[in-house]
Amino acid sequence: MHDCMMYRLITKLMRSWWQIAGRFLLWSRGVSVGPGCVFYGLPIVDICPGSSIVIGARVVLCSDARFTVLGVNHPVVLRTLTSSARLVIGDDCGISGASICAAERVEIGCRVLMGSNAMVFDTDFHARSPNNRRGNADWREIAKRPVCVGDDVFIGAAAIVTKGVQIESGSIVGAGAVVVKDVAAGVIVAGNPARYIGDV
Repeated sequence: MHDCMMYRLITKLMRSWWQIAGRFLLWSRGVSVGPGCVFYGLPIVDICPGSSIVIGARVVLCSDARFTVLGVNHPVVLRTLTSSARLVIGDDCGISGASICAAERVEIGCRVLMGSNAMVFDTDFHARSPNNRRGNADWREIAKRPVCVGDDVFIGAAAIVTKGVQIESGSIVGAGAVVVKDVAAGVIVAGNPARYIGDV
């Protein structure tokens, strides 16, 4: 009984510290954070000068495997890669150990859930040409197209949403899916590449 009470006390203190440290971390990086956001562990946040990350109200960022059933392989990663990039996360989203990278624009709607270790990005990260592909830092030579995820979308664990994709409201992306083309509203897609498998 004593051990259980001690564990609860330590957990409560950790959660309180994360709320303060998480807000300070994002604020110090220049992230706009809405009221009521909750942190379980600390995310990894990198902002290219001139770009922006906006997080809505009551967003939950889970970066600690002890606080999500499936666990996470790494903290939540939020990253902008160019000075003109914009990353927006709407109100009431829940994100567990996912990576979201924007070289141009990634917009996540409201009430979106992202399962453990999912990835959303709007770029290929490397040039197509083999010449200097490894060390290429010129984003003008790297393909990028905006990504938009509508409201009430569920993106399953380890799913990947690639550049140029638009996922309409209310849809489900199955665990491990690789989404390379647009997804209509209210449908379920799964597989690699992701295909329609049913309606919500």
